[in-house]
Amino acid sequence: MSIMSSLKIVAAKKPNKQPPVIHRRNKLSTKLWEQLQLAKAQSNGETYAPTRIRSVRDPETGVRRDIEAPKRVKPWWFMADTGRVCLSVRYGAKVLELSKGKSAVEVAGPTELIKTLETIKSAVDAGELDAQIEAASLALRDGFEK
Repeated sequence: MSIMSSLKIVAAKKPNKQPPVIHRRNKLSTKLWEQLQLAKAQSNGETYAPTRIRSVRDPETGVRRDIEAPKRVKPWWFMADTGRVCLSVRYGAKVLELSKGKSAVEVAGPTELIKTLETIKSAVDAGELDAQIEAASLALRDGFEK
């Protein structure tokens, strides 16, 4: 028996374009992953500093070159008046309304924050927040119209 015969070979075609819903869902899922990494790093007493590639022009020669620059990740959580941590989910500059009139999740501490971020990420991956993402996307897009 050959090695290739042990694999499941199918005729598959890669889609040219993702539907907008899937694209928005993946975008929010990536941002939630960053928040999860930031929360884990802060609970361990470390810093989370992802890098990104920036194109910079050298002032003397005028030649563009790529450099690695740190990417700023702001936490989506804050301390409430009650002393508990509140987590709000953001899509771009907009805060998502998770329930009617409510836009934050209250958690007890850092370990519960990490579990909550994982739960929200799995809900986004399952498509449970698609309506809220769509509403935030439309509100964001309306800001660009004249």
